[in-house]
Amino acid sequence: MDITEQDQTVLLMLGPTDMRKSIDGLCAMVKYFLDEEPVSNKLFVFCNRARNKIKILQWSTNGFWLHYKRLEKGRFKWPEADDSASQLIDRRQLNWLLDGLPLIQPKAHKKLKYIYF
Repeated sequence: MDITEQDQTVLLMLGPTDMRKSIDGLCAMVKYFLDEEPVSNKLFVFCNRARNKIKILQWSTNGFWLHYKRLEKGRFKWPEADDSASQLIDRRQLNWLLDGLPLIQPKAHKKLKYIYF
């Protein structure tokens, strides 16, 4: 399992998701609501109404991974749903979200682009 790829696209499914859904149900949501292909290099992230559970759907070579995190205390800083069904974020923001932090971290170091001489 490799969920540490920095160039991987991460899509948050805005709005609450029924956490009883497993791989097939989440794949159907990805196809129907996001019009995306679940068999891709993207991570699809879902959160429940109480914002204390997250599921991440990931395709890997020949099958799906379903990552699940449940907080014992507190809530995830999940963005509010707007007119769109999803929100694109980067891996760094996903790590912040999983750590219980907001997606926007104004005091975080800026990403550097490497320049080779």
